[in-house]
Amino acid sequence: MAESAKEHFVTTVTEDHETTCWGCGLRLLLSTYAPVFKCGWCGAVTKQSVNKPETKCLWWRRLRDRCFVCILFIFMLFVICGGVWAVYPVVFSVSYICGIVHSILTIILAATTLSTFSLAAFRCAGTPPIILWGSYPVVGKGDLENYTFCHYCSKPKSPRTHHCRSCGTCILDMDHHCPFIGNCVGAANHRHFIAFLFSAVFSTIYVSVMSAYAGLHTWPPLKYRSLGHLNAFSSDVALRAFKEVILALLSSAVQLSARGLILVYLFVSSISVEIGLCVLLWQQLCYIYEGKTYLTHISSRGGDQVEEKDCQNLLRFFGCPYSILRFMPSLRNSRKRHKK
Repeated sequence: MAESAKEHFVTTVTEDHETTCWGCGLRLLLSTYAPVFKCGWCGAVTKQSVNKPETKCLWWRRLRDRCFVCILFIFMLFVICGGVWAVYPVVFSVSYICGIVHSILTIILAATTLSTFSLAAFRCAGTPPIILWGSYPVVGKGDLENYTFCHYCSKPKSPRTHHCRSCGTCILDMDHHCPFIGNCVGAANHRHFIAFLFSAVFSTIYVSVMSAYAGLHTWPPLKYRSLGHLNAFSSDVALRAFKEVILALLSSAVQLSARGLILVYLFVSSISVEIGLCVLLWQQLCYIYEGKTYLTHISSRGGDQVEEKDCQNLLRFFGCPYSILRFMPSLRNSRKRHKK
């Protein structure tokens, strides 16, 4: 009986696995080998099977992002300058007051779009807070709760932090890496990114409307004179009508001046960009309404984690200090009864 107990004790000791917590430096004794374990003192999560990865092609990713930023910046300048050159003479010829109003709106929209784009592109996306780690006397109980170790940056990573391989750094509350602004969208520039989307949507709508308005005053109306002489009872009336319309469109295209071509390009490009921006803005507002980011939405997909969907998430995101429900007691009471 004593010998069997002794064998069981020796087997248990040999099966134990000794490891060290990266957060507080304490030596832990695990019953079995676990690739992922959590420290009972500081709460740090250790992944033993992860090797330090290599950061390859970081310079190429940064160069790619800078090229995207330059292309987008040139496009915005072209839209502003092309719109000024093509639309202003037409608007001022119609009415001097309309020209003044158009000038004020153009300056406001251009300044807002360029400033919000610069803040979203060139401002730091969000640096995680500096926290002490690695030594037991320094790290208190629960100081690193659910923290993991970033093998790219060689420092602690909070649950709200994600490492971006394109930027080569950890980003707090990272939503996604946007190549068109050449930067991550995180805690420090997420509001500027949403403001840029709003400003860009309003600007593209205004550009499309004004380019169409100026085009109607620039292009000569299409006149299909020969269509009136077509016999309605002729068998080839449809074919002849189609030929006449094609010839009229080709002749009008030849008659287009440089101003007309710029207006066509502004209208088509603003409509296409406007559609993409509206989809992106709606997606971002939906994530904010759900209290998530794009990365947390991806990680929680198919899981049991349910976030509270509320307009308060939108108010907190945009920095509203007081709730709208504070001034609407009847609506607040009805919502409380609905929750109960």
